[in-house]
Amino acid sequence: MRTSEPRLQRKLRAWLLGPLLILLMLDAMAAYWTSQRLANLAYDRALHEIAREIVLHVRRDGARLRLDLSQPAADILLTDAQDRLFYRVDAGDGTVLGGDTALPLGRRVAPGGEPLFSQETVHDQPVRMIVARMRVDNAPGAPLVQVQVAETLNKRNRLALEMVANVVLPQLLLIVMATALVWFGVSRGLEPLQRLRRAVSDRSHLDLSPIDTHDVPGEVRPLVDEVNELMARLGRTFDFQNRFVADAAHQLKTPVSGLKAQIELALRENDPERVRHSLAQLYISADRLSRLVRQLLSLARNEPGALETVQLQPLDLNAFALEVSMDWVPNAIKRNIDLGFEGVEQPLTIDADRDRLREMINNLIDNAIRYSHEGGRVTVRTGHTPEGQCKLAISDDGRSIPVAERARIFERFHRLLGTQEDGSGLGLAIVSEIARLHGASITLEEDVDGVGNTFTVVFRPAAGAGPVRDNPVSESADQPL
Repeated sequence: MRTSEPRLQRKLRAWLLGPLLILLMLDAMAAYWTSQRLANLAYDRALHEIAREIVLHVRRDGARLRLDLSQPAADILLTDAQDRLFYRVDAGDGTVLGGDTALPLGRRVAPGGEPLFSQETVHDQPVRMIVARMRVDNAPGAPLVQVQVAETLNKRNRLALEMVANVVLPQLLLIVMATALVWFGVSRGLEPLQRLRRAVSDRSHLDLSPIDTHDVPGEVRPLVDEVNELMARLGRTFDFQNRFVADAAHQLKTPVSGLKAQIELALRENDPERVRHSLAQLYISADRLSRLVRQLLSLARNEPGALETVQLQPLDLNAFALEVSMDWVPNAIKRNIDLGFEGVEQPLTIDADRDRLREMINNLIDNAIRYSHEGGRVTVRTGHTPEGQCKLAISDDGRSIPVAERARIFERFHRLLGTQEDGSGLGLAIVSEIARLHGASITLEEDVDGVGNTFTVVFRPAAGAGPVRDNPVSESADQPL
């Protein structure tokens, strides 16, 4: 369920206003405690004075003491418009001289000691009570009495609440004003994020253009930059997918149509020999279609933005190129091609993806054998460049590619005019993509003897593998693989 506002806004308001409210409550409790203390200080003095007045009404009757407090005097002394007062007077021997016996007997106070104040309950009402020891007169050796006076808490509580109100209400007003300002400030401060949210939510799912970073807060700018970078990568991936689908549809349309036509022709034939001939043609067409599909999938696998990751590991280019070249010997023999290899004694260690590198060498050798004339020569060479980098060169003696065409030879589906060989124009495009994945460069030049073409791929040496001087070991046209 969606909320009415972003969570960040709620959190900011909670973290800004929550502590203020907590401080207000703590301050109110502290103010109430202080107000109660001040109210008690004020009214405790009056309670002490009432206790003194009551003791003035204690009379000595010989050795005995009695309380002579008339009702009118008691009314004047103990009547209060807001509270009820209770008193009790005890002689030194514990005899009750007068007052309310329901009043709890307070602790004994030492003669001349400070009076004691405490919170008690009398007749089920909370009261403030004083306990004091006083002499009945100023005569030397005058007897002591203990007087207790209790008063309900109405005016004390009222005074405390008034003081709390006087302290807390202005603070509460400030809190309300601060709440309004914080609410407004957070809303205005997060308005750029709201605009950013609306800008993203209002977009079409096809719109992968960068988000405008104008007026984006600095704290959010890195996130927006990462989102823009992500959308750029998604855009490249979608472009790759759309291009692949369009290329596949375009390239598969013709061979599939040819297969259908040949199948229809075979279905109309009654002569077994002609049916066998049609089936043979179907096999050749299906083989071409299978090769085209493999090349399309290989191109998609090595395309920028493909989901597959490249696993580069140290590999000896010299030994690996020889191994792959050996696999092509049967094909070279069928075409009467002299396939040779010229390597070096020292290992040429590079960082490479073994499967992709094999695919690249296969495409280069296949291209060289396919376009060389019958009885021609194809040579695979490995070695170092003058700069100390590792190189792989594959030469053929086919028709030289014109200089004007060399810039386009690595484009997908580009084929030279006038060639009679079947091909999709994808082999060299795949080679170019695999070289790019390896951080290598590929060039096309005429062969050293001026006949044919030489494709050269230059790799960076693996980390820790320094350049060495080449010591060639040839297995060339005179010594074919």
